[in-house]
Amino acid sequence: MKLDTITSQPVIQAERLILRPLRRSDAALLELFGADARVARMTRNIPHPQPPGEAEAFVERALADDRSEDVWALDGKPVGLGAVLGLISLEQMDREQSEVSYWVGPVFWNTGLATEALQALIDANPHNDKTMFASVFQDNPASDRVLRNTGFQYLGDAETYSMARGTTVPTWTYLRRLG
Repeated sequence: MKLDTITSQPVIQAERLILRPLRRSDAALLELFGADARVARMTRNIPHPQPPGEAEAFVERALADDRSEDVWALDGKPVGLGAVLGLISLEQMDREQSEVSYWVGPVFWNTGLATEALQALIDANPHNDKTMFASVFQDNPASDRVLRNTGFQYLGDAETYSMARGTTVPTWTYLRRLG
């Protein structure tokens, strides 16, 4: 039996879920959610369709000691929900800044779980950031509301490439100053 590597990432408690580092055993659920075009199309880096082994490779990158991004599973098991409801991540930037990204599975849309997870991450501030950035596709008003509900301020328009869409997509960029 092989145990998962313990990372230096903290476990973060929210009201209805726990943000915890990924485990290799999460790959099957990540593959299931990532195979849903509705999820993949609202992210920058989930290809659709997913090639075999993509979820496992993502988990391995998230567990690597030399990673520049910390990834947490939104784990709802403490309140009787699934082990992976979605993901939230912080990619380290320079000057005490990080970029936050997140998604939740469609069955959990419009439940407030993304807002709860993001607020817990902001409150914990595991990178000791002074500023967090985020961007959302302009055709994703739900993610826009999550950012606004957690105190992010609109910064400007931009665009980014979406692997699932195979093209650049207009985005809204936000920032949140901390402490």
